[in-house]
Amino acid sequence: MKLAMIGLGRMGANMADRLIEGGHDVCGFDLSRDALTRLGDAGGRGFSTIEDLVGSLEPPRTVWLMVPAGKPVDDTIDELVPRLAQGDLIVDGGNSNYKDTMRRAEDLAAKGFRFVDVGTSGGVWGRSEGYSMMVGGPDDAVERLSPALRTLAPGEELGWGHVGPAGAGHFVKMIHNGIEYGMMQAYAEGFALMERKKDFDLDLEQVAQIWRHGSVVRSWLLDLIARALKDSPQLEGLDAWVSDSGEGRWTIQEAVDLASPAPVMTMALMERFSSRDDDSYSHRLLNALRNQFGGHAIKKKDS
Repeated sequence: MKLAMIGLGRMGANMADRLIEGGHDVCGFDLSRDALTRLGDAGGRGFSTIEDLVGSLEPPRTVWLMVPAGKPVDDTIDELVPRLAQGDLIVDGGNSNYKDTMRRAEDLAAKGFRFVDVGTSGGVWGRSEGYSMMVGGPDDAVERLSPALRTLAPGEELGWGHVGPAGAGHFVKMIHNGIEYGMMQAYAEGFALMERKKDFDLDLEQVAQIWRHGSVVRSWLLDLIARALKDSPQLEGLDAWVSDSGEGRWTIQEAVDLASPAPVMTMALMERFSSRDDDSYSHRLLNALRNQFGGHAIKKKDS
């Protein structure tokens, strides 16, 4: 299928590469000339303005956004709408708040546009492993997008699904990230305990490698812990400051609104806040993990 992508940062560019390799015709817009050059080198077409991007497509158009949550999404949609035609499809593949997504879907539907939200997980590894995608929106719009979703996913019918109406995709992705916080926190605390048991002089990478096979706590996150510890057993040079990108906060707020207990995810978020006041091993491991799976910028110690 033909589609346009707006936002060719690391994840967006990797998704474009996978789509092009899967036989899709991809064009894109980004403020970075280097990003447009990369897209061209991969076999896509880069445009320096949104107007030129939209003009290169024949209706009905499909435009996939990979821009930061919040105002950037609204600003991009506002710039797109006058250049699109009724029946065109806008896809938000970023980590938007699901309440914003529901509002946008309603506004766009009233103007005759289709809108689909795709909560996307996979980080820097999605390029080779495929992306997990939680999709919200009308049945017909999701079906129209399905060729691209099947290409981006780990398998044609694996790792993605239409989970509900507009907003449901971003809601499920929000909960996914809340769970991720809790899992990462448990691993970090466990490895910190072992690191502190100095009389055993444990090789923590060896432990991670043992647990990766047959253990009930094996997971992709554990695989990434093993990678991080192989590179730096003591996580030298990393600061303990652990960022949070918003979804964890939204998850906890939702738990409060629904009076649904979520103590593990709540404490995991609180630990990220507390990380900004210490230099613990557990927080440095959390910092390393975020970089391993998502390519997120990490705070390093001042040299």
